Amino acid sequence: MLSDTRPQVIVALLAMGMALAFVLADRKSPTSRALALFLVGVGLSIGIGSQVAYPLHAREGPQWWSGLFAIPETLAFVFAYEWILRVRRTVPARNLKTRFGDRQLRVAQALALAYLAVSLLFPVERSRHFINLDMADAVASIQFWWFAGPLLASLILGIGSCFLLLNRRPDKAEMIRIVAFMIGSPIMASGLVLPIDVAPIATAIGLLIFLIGGVQYHVIQGSRAQFLSRFLAPQVAELVREQGLRSATQEQTLEISVVCCDLRGFTAFSAATESREVIGILREYYDAVGAAAAAVGGTIKDQAGDGVLILIGAPIAFADHAQRALDLAERIRIEGSALAARWSRADRRLGVGVGTASGYVTVGVIGGASRLEYTAVGPAVNLASRLCAEAQAREVLVDARTRELLADEARRARLRSGETLTLKGFAEPVPSFTLAAG
Repeated sequence: MLSDTRPQVIVALLAMGMALAFVLADRKSPTSRALALFLVGVGLSIGIGSQVAYPLHAREGPQWWSGLFAIPETLAFVFAYEWILRVRRTVPARNLKTRFGDRQLRVAQALALAYLAVSLLFPVERSRHFINLDMADAVASIQFWWFAGPLLASLILGIGSCFLLLNRRPDKAEMIRIVAFMIGSPIMASGLVLPIDVAPIATAIGLLIFLIGGVQYHVIQGSRAQFLSRFLAPQVAELVREQGLRSATQEQTLEISVVCCDLRGFTAFSAATESREVIGILREYYDAVGAAAAAVGGTIKDQAGDGVLILIGAPIAFADHAQRALDLAERIRIEGSALAARWSRADRRLGVGVGTASGYVTVGVIGGASRLEYTAVGPAVNLASRLCAEAQAREVLVDARTRELLADEARRARLRSGETLTLKGFAEPVPSFTLAAG
């Protein structure tokens, strides 16, 4: 009499649903795609085994082609190790013995394929001595180990590779998924050999452990995105959603405006102030500048010490980038000066200086697999930084090109002629303008 296979159907749907959820949440990630294929293999293995193989064998006995039912579970093992391989490639090479770990996982994949080969050669023995049997009788059978041996060795190598990977400190979010896999995978694998009435429970427990790790992974990634959104323009996220990350961050040359600001007197102030208080001041300062940049569509390129460099016009293009840059500079001057006044002491005065420049720069993403950075290269970036260094507290220095780009004559009138400056890195003296208080 056939057992009720509804529990297997539920577990198979759980695995397939997890696969769909993971790939939809992070569809462009090679690691998440491999992970989804692993879960698809688990789901197909349970579904086909319970709805096709088990009823067929109960009615007619194992067939010469019954070894084909081992394909989905073999693919589950292969793609699980492929996921770990791809996670390894996100770890900086200096932290990882790449060849040894990769070979270990390739051997684990080969052992899974060896299990498939044995299953194809001996389909009757697989059905009678390995799949969903009484464990006491199965373990005592030599035929059981024909199939269990390669899979057990494969699992040991895979988990061993995970231990090596954890020792090299991968990304925290991926680390949680790896630990969940190390705990859950042996429990899931036991569903192959446990009696059919017990196997769905073991497999479901293993999947739920992995689901907990996967949810934690996405919670951490979501927190990171929320944190970064405080420093990036909301339009950047919209652009990435519409065009994809590659299109949004591809290398291009375009005219933008650059705003640079830093705190005057900060070095002496920090030397005479408790480090915890300095960190609190910087955090409040960065929050204020980040909010101001987001309000005009700016993208923060660099934060170093008390200095912040912001791009207006990349990766989101704005025809009025020069005016947006002046609006940002004005807001930083007002809000930064208010904060500086509150932080200052009688013998430790703080202020904020701002420099703004416009011109053609090349923007794009640089870096390796472990870390990427959106950067801008061109004279306007250097000029904004040099003007900022020259600006006094509560002063905004602006270059001639920014002034030329202003369409509104009234706004242009707010820029008063300043000194012609000799700046490091510029062969000719640079005329400057001072933004009058509004």
